[in-house]
Amino acid sequence: MEYLESAKEDPEGGCVFCGMLDRPDDDPEVWILTRSPLAFVTLAKYPYNPGHLLVLPVRHTSDLEDLRPDENAEINLLLQRCLAALREESAPQGFNVGLNLGRVAGAGIPEHVHWHVVPRWGGDTNFMPVLGQTRVLPQLLGETYGRLRPRFERG
Repeated sequence: MEYLESAKEDPEGGCVFCGMLDRPDDDPEVWILTRSPLAFVTLAKYPYNPGHLLVLPVRHTSDLEDLRPDENAEINLLLQRCLAALREESAPQGFNVGLNLGRVAGAGIPEHVHWHVVPRWGGDTNFMPVLGQTRVLPQLLGETYGRLRPRFERG
């Protein structure tokens, strides 16, 4: 609820995701793992599991149908790179990959379309936020960033 109820704009009043692109990649409010002229990958600020990544177009749009073919192609390449990096680093047994379009569909920030890549393991604690109103993460965002960033630098 903290995430859903918190402000979704940067301090200057713009899109929080667009604001990330003006900051250093290793900024603890940003954690960008890789970027291209068309798309980028960042750690989710409120992850479901360690290694929860977001893939976004650089261009601000809330409409999936508005994306150009070159943006779609770059996003799909980055989704594949996310899966490869996470498999290499933490050997998940599966993934949830998808997006929520619109606030009623679960999008916390519906103004800028973004894909979630969530690594999953048998017996992970994904039920805890629902049943116990507790989020269990065995790894801090900075640790996750430090482990994944080299995997994206290699391409």
